[in-house]
Amino acid sequence: MVKKILKRIKRDKKSILSANPYLLHEKEKDLVKKSFYFPGSNGRAVLLLHGWSTTPYELRRLGGFLNEAGYTVYGPLLSGHGTVYTDLKNVRYEDWLRDAELAFKKLKKKHQKVFVGGTSMGANIALCLAKKKEEVSGVILMATPYKIKFEKVSGLFAKFLSGFKKYHRKFYPPTFGSSTTITRLISYQKYPLKNLLELGELVKKSRENLHLVKQPCLLLQSKHDHIITKNSLDKLYEKIGSKNKKKKYIEKAYHTFISDIRNEHIFEDILNFLSENK
Repeated sequence: MVKKILKRIKRDKKSILSANPYLLHEKEKDLVKKSFYFPGSNGRAVLLLHGWSTTPYELRRLGGFLNEAGYTVYGPLLSGHGTVYTDLKNVRYEDWLRDAELAFKKLKKKHQKVFVGGTSMGANIALCLAKKKEEVSGVILMATPYKIKFEKVSGLFAKFLSGFKKYHRKFYPPTFGSSTTITRLISYQKYPLKNLLELGELVKKSRENLHLVKQPCLLLQSKHDHIITKNSLDKLYEKIGSKNKKKKYIEKAYHTFISDIRNEHIFEDILNFLSENK
């Protein structure tokens, strides 16, 4: 069934996954800072949660792909995002959890099955939601921080810096065979140090009581992730309570691999997971 769907998608719709990220960004610039909602036809829904300091647009192509297979897909814009980086200053991690819960309830009203997926911070939120809501049908975890690299040192450094500096500029490593990625183009290039501490608190909260996550889980992480600890995927896989869980490492990609234009095969992995747990 999934193979037939994939063939139809590739036949009926020329994929934008091979596009130049700069050109794609320019072509759809008006969509970058917006939520997306794609009504489906199969009675099932997927909630997709974006990462810290970016927007739902990094998941929009995945959402379109899943929608072509019949799923309703919703990518909400989380508090403090999609405007200017200073708007993150007073946002608490509880605000993001509230945003996700409201989005889930919106989908649950019209769909019997609702899966929740997220990338980076969005995956941490998805874990928190799965622990709280047994009605979550399955969880898709992409680039999920179990721990952030140098977490304690980074936290202390952020607290120290925030005493005399409000904002900090991002640093990016070189990409694999590409000049940039979609996520880098659409993200805030500066961030409030105060809000970085909120992100840290969310990561800590999400790794508590992982045995409560009983839903089917798909865990995906890049082998070359420059943000999270190398064993994040294995730690999550070990501690999650679900008996139905799969994990996969992604080659030649960094942290937010889902927005990398070369990773169409991951979309297919996610669709397969959804189909297996319908």
